[in-house]
Amino acid sequence: MLNEMMHRPIIDKAVLTFLREQQQPLKGPLGNFEKQVREAGVPVIPPETVNFFKVLLKIMRPKRILEVGTAVGFSTTLMALNTPETTKITTIDRFDVMLTQARQTFKKFALEERVQLLAGDAADLLPKLTATYDWIFLDSAKAKYISFLPDCLRLLNTHGVLLIDDVMQGGTVLKPDSEIKHKNRSIHRNLNRLFTRVFEDDTLSSSILPLGDGLLMITKN
Repeated sequence: MLNEMMHRPIIDKAVLTFLREQQQPLKGPLGNFEKQVREAGVPVIPPETVNFFKVLLKIMRPKRILEVGTAVGFSTTLMALNTPETTKITTIDRFDVMLTQARQTFKKFALEERVQLLAGDAADLLPKLTATYDWIFLDSAKAKYISFLPDCLRLLNTHGVLLIDDVMQGGTVLKPDSEIKHKNRSIHRNLNRLFTRVFEDDTLSSSILPLGDGLLMITKN
């Protein structure tokens, strides 16, 4: 479960410390849950991304959310608790241990009626989805982002936002392929393919935010 990129920030350490320690922390049951999962080393979104999501969610007030990569359900719960009670969330994960923990999380926060948890590989499930979403959060296998992109764009509402997490690989995504460890080359190549696909598409507007290990934000023109 451990992700080495969690500990390889892409911005100055002092700035990162400020973003993570001086901004408003989560409080109450969700704050306690966040503390537990971070202490356990679960790779969930970092505090600076948490704060960004809280603000953007309150601005956008999405009616339907799609998440690819549920893990223990932390980001799902964060999104649910910062949107209207009528907001529905569909989230996908393929790992049994994550699915079990996520179900426990949704029960703990009384979110069973708002969250639809789909078990299986996103490569199989995304093409079957027909609803459209105001907010799509992609936080799963980095090498598969490029293959998930067409369906995510198909499912994204005209004025919706697609957020793709951990796209910078601790900054190594900018290095030549020859300098990348063999085990990471598939991720490296496919993230660069993702950038090329998004940046060269005139129907899209995008921005990479220096939050966590890089957050790619995409909207349709």
